[in-house]
Amino acid sequence: MAKTTKKIVLDGESLRISDVCEVVYNGVQIELSKQSLKKISKSREFVENIVRNEDVVYGISTGFGEFSSVHIKKADAALLQKNLIMSHAAGCGDFYEPRFVKSAMLLRANALSKGYSGITLGTLDTLVKMINADIIPEVPEHGSVGSSGDLAPLAHIVLGMMGIGKVNYQGKLVNATDALKKAGIKKAELSYKEGLALINGTQMMTGVGALLVARAFELYKIANVTAALSVDALMGTPVAFSPLISRVRPHKGQMLTAKYMTKLLNGSEIVKSHDECGEVQDAYSLRCIPQVHGSVYDTINYVASVIETEMNSATDNPLIFVDENEVISGGNFHGEPVALVMDFLGIAVSELASIAERRIDRLVNPNANNKKLPAFLVKNGGLNSGFMIAQYAAASIVSENKVLAHPASVDSIPTSAGKEDFNSMGSISARKCIRIVKNLENVLSIELLAACQGIDFRKPVKTSKPLQKVHAHVRKHIKFMEIDGVMADDMKASVDIIRDPKFNALIGEVCC
Repeated sequence: MAKTTKKIVLDGESLRISDVCEVVYNGVQIELSKQSLKKISKSREFVENIVRNEDVVYGISTGFGEFSSVHIKKADAALLQKNLIMSHAAGCGDFYEPRFVKSAMLLRANALSKGYSGITLGTLDTLVKMINADIIPEVPEHGSVGSSGDLAPLAHIVLGMMGIGKVNYQGKLVNATDALKKAGIKKAELSYKEGLALINGTQMMTGVGALLVARAFELYKIANVTAALSVDALMGTPVAFSPLISRVRPHKGQMLTAKYMTKLLNGSEIVKSHDECGEVQDAYSLRCIPQVHGSVYDTINYVASVIETEMNSATDNPLIFVDENEVISGGNFHGEPVALVMDFLGIAVSELASIAERRIDRLVNPNANNKKLPAFLVKNGGLNSGFMIAQYAAASIVSENKVLAHPASVDSIPTSAGKEDFNSMGSISARKCIRIVKNLENVLSIELLAACQGIDFRKPVKTSKPLQKVHAHVRKHIKFMEIDGVMADDMKASVDIIRDPKFNALIGEVCC
């Protein structure tokens, strides 16, 4: 990962999703703001005074959860924090991709930089340096119920800070102690409240959410392009994208999508070739692209606003308000805001896949389009099956998405002997959404393949110049299907194109 001279300053107030992507994908370094350093120091001194006075305060001189009524002796206060991490690192199953863990680490550092958590500068410095050195602990996917925050996943991150367990470093899985030593980073030695400050928050689910929102915006644009290719291949009409239609139903996403579709199809010879065909209306999967894609765009925007608010929030417990001379136990760790919007994002993204699959069907099904493309987009049908089973694959993915889109946030199982009796399940909402987003990438890759095949069958009449650029980019990697081959190979190549930053840059160029 290439490092840059640019730095992102954490102040707990102004972090954006684009900043998260810069740190995670481009290796941009982070540092704490001067104001944050002052706030953190004041908050820590407040905690030290509590310990010196032997006051009884939750999480500092008591146990946790159901053990909140158990007083911990001053001599055991530091051990309490270490035991907390060891016991709460109880995740299981497969591991999160390192990118999601790094995102969570960044968001935890940002939340702690607000100065309401009582952490020491030394411990937070370890976390910041690990992020900058790209030392990413292994974190199991299962273990969080989304309140009290993402306890288990965040505890696994703290294990790495303490030099325990495995971390991803320089392309290898190595012992945390060895990685920290090689990078010249001091292991974290937890003191009063620090364990709780590090794990009591929503950063794992929110870290996943931040990256998925960023990708969802990209896939919305890609879906507009694959849709435009399908419309032209099917000789659909762009009349339905008239700004007059959106003017009388002015949802932002609908207006934007109609604008994109008009731009993408402008100048198409295919459109001009059937101007006088008398066809009035296309099927919904073509005609209602602005309404459907636009609604998805509006949803992504809403989810982004909630995620960015959460990214810049103090989400642990108790919170230390130095100026008010108070330590207050509350529920900012509860993941309900994130749980609901991650379910919402999953539903929206699955809709993009569903309508794309319907367009794929119209491309391959000679009974579903009256401008007759060859059955299953291949010559010598019967001898060749063409895109027949590619549509099956899209259908199977869409069906799976319908199951995954069922909201996790409507469920709750009590924990901690009933003390924590209503949980958000936000980590499950976030993890489901990872799968749905990847599934969308595959469906759009199939539509991209099929639509480009359809465009080729319209030759010598050409599509628009923007869509010609996309078509040419695809044909650099995947040839027109003359006869049957291993379809999975082309499908894999197509999804690789969709995930390629160069292709995403091209989409940004032609779509915006």
